[in-house]
Amino acid sequence: MSEDVILPKWGLTMEEGTLKTWRKREGEAVAEGEVLADVETDKVSTELPAPVAGILARILVQEEETVPVGTVLAVIAATAEEAAALRQ
Repeated sequence: MSEDVILPKWGLTMEEGTLKTWRKREGEAVAEGEVLADVETDKVSTELPAPVAGILARILVQEEETVPVGTVLAVIAATAEEAAALRQ
């Protein structure tokens, strides 16, 4: 089963964030807690950890794109087969 990677709200006043750099690419395996990307807000620059282990199946937000809190940034699949299906 796949899991969405969502831009969390890291502060009371945070409304959006800019995805600066993806540290993983589509198709790569990720461990739970491993850093997927760097995100910049109006107050901080921080690392976005993977919520679960699996395969980074799909990146939905590109580098330098600014999106609101709660936006789905990427999808992590449980298996390689599921990841392949999600990329289609």
